[in-house]
Amino acid sequence: MTQIYNVLVLCTGNSARSIMAEALFNTLGKDRFKAYSAGSHPAGQVNPYAIEQLKTVGYPVEHLRSKNWSEFAQPGAPKMDFIITVCDNAANEVCPIWPGQPISAHWGFKDPAAVEGSDKEKRQAFREIFQQISRRVTVFLNLPLMTLDKASLQREMRAIGEAAV
Repeated sequence: MTQIYNVLVLCTGNSARSIMAEALFNTLGKDRFKAYSAGSHPAGQVNPYAIEQLKTVGYPVEHLRSKNWSEFAQPGAPKMDFIITVCDNAANEVCPIWPGQPISAHWGFKDPAAVEGSDKEKRQAFREIFQQISRRVTVFLNLPLMTLDKASLQREMRAIGEAAV
């Protein structure tokens, strides 16, 4: 039986980048990973362009919602194996204490929700960021997790976040 790893993807607003990363992990890594996303100051709704991008590639969106990261620091919350921040604001905030000392890394991406312009330009920004997140998630999913010790996993996760997207 394969171990299922829990991943929590954090971003301040939990409306775009972290949501897309959650969907990527749950779709591409569906038999090995269970991903969640959350934010320190959640927007309260998922950005419609993020939903549109996920639907365009055929990913399920029904269970995606913007939520506070405190939800995952409560008793009874799933124990996380990995924590990934995807925006610079969340990376610099004081996070809750996560039970079990999960391995963490920062994978920064530009905020597609901050793009101003036409709908076409906004869709293009979401498509580009989705592709960047997809590349990093794919590299992570291909790591030989069962053969790496915690320190090696930490180094690999950080290297993924530092690599050009």
